[in-house]
Amino acid sequence: MTENTAKRNVISKPRARFIRETADVRRQALIEATARCLAEKGVAGTSVRAICARAGVSSGLLTHYFEGVDALILATYEDVGARVSAALEQAVEEAGDDPRDQLRACLQANFRAPILDPDLLATWTAFWSLVRTDPHIAAIHAEVYGGTRAQLETLLRTIVPEMPQDRARLAAISLTALVDGLWLEICLDPTTFSAEEAQAMVERAMMLALGQWRGEWVDQSDKP
Repeated sequence: MTENTAKRNVISKPRARFIRETADVRRQALIEATARCLAEKGVAGTSVRAICARAGVSSGLLTHYFEGVDALILATYEDVGARVSAALEQAVEEAGDDPRDQLRACLQANFRAPILDPDLLATWTAFWSLVRTDPHIAAIHAEVYGGTRAQLETLLRTIVPEMPQDRARLAAISLTALVDGLWLEICLDPTTFSAEEAQAMVERAMMLALGQWRGEWVDQSDKP
């Protein structure tokens, strides 16, 4: 190997790492631009032109990283869903070792930043509008919500081991639906109730689900 060849090889390695990092940054910029377009313009207004204008790149760059707008919207849903899941996971980790505190933290984190965000609602509703028509979006939706419900079920049964599996499943669905409804309403109109009131409502529902509201587990599944 000549001295010049050795120098070229040494120089080429940092350059390759730089290119990979730039590609990741550009890809993420397109994803973030798509999220903003979905929030501001909805699905109908989220075009190649709109995304690229928001990201400040050429349309050729979009098609270099993604097959088209549909693929980019799919990647954006994956990214947004992962960020929401990460925020919930962080809340659980920071709550300590008590599973009751972990469950409370998981539920109440929905009413704090970064999840309590009107822009996130606008983006999320755009994704929801595609669930019925796009099987790939529907699959991500099922994965995100399925993961959240499974986490709630696990925490519920850890706190109340005698809770039957089917009851834990229904309790997790009920808590998820309550959180979604309150989150939707407070993002649409924050004057209706405060984040603290939302957290208090979720706390009461959590205690009822645990059978702790009156200090005992009460199975009312057979009552009219």
